[in-house]
Amino acid sequence: MGRPYRDEMKMLAGTFEWACQIDIQPLRQAVRGASHLPLRAFGSGGSLTVAHALADLHERYTRNLATASTPLSATARISGPSVAAWLLSAAGGNTDIISAARALIQREPRHLGVLCGSLDSRLAKLCQKHPFVNLLTYPSPAGKDGFLATNSLLGSTALLCRAYAAEYDSDSDWNDAVDGLKPLLAEGAPMVHAWEAATAALWARPTTMVLHGPETRIGAVDLESKFSEAAIGHIQFADYRSFAHGRHHWLAKRGNSSAVLAFVTSADRELAERTLALIPASVPRARIELDGNPIALALASLVAALRITGWAGTERGIDPGRPGVPSFGRKIYNMRLRLDRSVFTAPRLRRRDAVALERKTDSSLDRLAAGGQLAYWRAALADFRRRLYAARFAGVVFDYDGTLVDSRNRATGPDPSMGASLTRLVEAGVGIAIATGRGKSVRQELQRCMDPSLWSRILVGYYNGAEVGVLSDDGIPDGSDEVRPELGPLKEVLQSRPELVRHAQHENRHAQITLMASNVLAVGRLWEIASEVTKLTGIEGVTVTRSDHSVDILAPGVTKMQVVSQLRETVGSGSVLVLGDQGRWPGNDYQMLCEPYALSVDQVSIDPSTCWNLGVPGQRGPSVTLEYLSALDVQGGRLKFVAGALS
Repeated sequence: MGRPYRDEMKMLAGTFEWACQIDIQPLRQAVRGASHLPLRAFGSGGSLTVAHALADLHERYTRNLATASTPLSATARISGPSVAAWLLSAAGGNTDIISAARALIQREPRHLGVLCGSLDSRLAKLCQKHPFVNLLTYPSPAGKDGFLATNSLLGSTALLCRAYAAEYDSDSDWNDAVDGLKPLLAEGAPMVHAWEAATAALWARPTTMVLHGPETRIGAVDLESKFSEAAIGHIQFADYRSFAHGRHHWLAKRGNSSAVLAFVTSADRELAERTLALIPASVPRARIELDGNPIALALASLVAALRITGWAGTERGIDPGRPGVPSFGRKIYNMRLRLDRSVFTAPRLRRRDAVALERKTDSSLDRLAAGGQLAYWRAALADFRRRLYAARFAGVVFDYDGTLVDSRNRATGPDPSMGASLTRLVEAGVGIAIATGRGKSVRQELQRCMDPSLWSRILVGYYNGAEVGVLSDDGIPDGSDEVRPELGPLKEVLQSRPELVRHAQHENRHAQITLMASNVLAVGRLWEIASEVTKLTGIEGVTVTRSDHSVDILAPGVTKMQVVSQLRETVGSGSVLVLGDQGRWPGNDYQMLCEPYALSVDQVSIDPSTCWNLGVPGQRGPSVTLEYLSALDVQGGRLKFVAGALS
């Protein structure tokens, strides 16, 4: 099976060139979305090496904790929703990665990224059914790998390195890495010949102990993977100080059957040399000398691992690209993974109810039960649903970004299905209002997706309700960048803060100051700074809210509730339904979603009486909005939820 390993190695240079040139904007956006969260990366085989590389990049650039593990651990319920989870797969078809994807989708982590080499794979098709997933498909130009991951491995790792460097204004790191790596990919390169000569003496012994520093760990990880999967030999790997804590004893007892391979960089050269000098002279050893920044070292150690695998395989009579797979191995590989059903359901509790409860409480059902809280929250959910089904709605107020429009695609406006759903309500005589933190861009996007004859029947509250008018009024919003007098001192203080000057974009409007953070400054940290600065200025009545991408500082009296109130005046008697995505304080929909009849399409408040997310498990944002709207029946200009539709 597979291609000769030698042929795959010849394509590495082309694969790397592709990774240097292809558009990575979607990948950068996904990296940005995960930047403020701890991260768990999952992969099998060569993709596990990519997962380790991703975890290292995330920790280095974001300073958030990151781990790498196999898909089996993704199916175990060992982390809460406030994480970023990434799945890495070249072909996207193996049973383990599919099971992991299903488990994670149902668990709805705050951010879910999938980097896959095939758009037509089972993994990609599954993720396409769940729009909140950041699906990133980058098919390798070299095609499908042989038995071992080679081109897909280098290509995926390079893409991630490039994306993180670009997002964190470290283009020089990437450019230096490119300059250092290209010579190592060229056939006949002097450095490569030196590596081959240096390692030749190792293959006479069955065990190779690989020593590495922090920047070259990826190469060591991949060597262990490839030597084991292709049965080339026995690899142990450890960093230099882990080797000092007992692992050196292997050489004392089995030194006659072992050799040492050391990755050596300028950062750890002294430590490496002192360590190697103390290893018995009878143990063969080889040094792989590398230099450069952390990205360059990680990629260079990976290329070294790929080349060393080929040399060792040749010496031991094994082609790593097609070593032969036994029938029992195929059966094990294709064995279905049975998930723990507790991920999805609980005894005597419907799946949708179970997910709604966990979204609301940010706790697992077993913990709620153990703490004596499950019955309370089940009763609260049942009461909310009863009131929701009994109500007749004269109008609906929508948040915009994250509710009508996917926040990742803010420039495109609502998709046609959302426009059609809104049109149905307006034509039925239902009052419609939209509350947004943005300005005229929202007016223009809504006008594009709605028939002009309906514009005068739709209220829009711009800048979090500071200006409210009908969609047909092109004079609203004002759009002036002159802030109200009461916000003037606050504007000056915010623009004098070095952290905000360097790492946040400021947008001033008459009744609102918006701060948009770079990756260096997480939105949570931005909100903390803005809140504290606002408090220190002593201005009364100012509100500071946040979304997934920005912080809004609102003048006294400005609130999205002004939009709700104005719609109530328009529709007269009858209840008003409110839909939004940022229901958790200090989210910019929090106050609006405190209304008696409020549904979230994402984050919820702790209030048991309202602001529940009853969407189908594994969905978020506009797809849940569409589900809610499809569950509403129009009766005489009023809306009513079809009984049982959200159960």
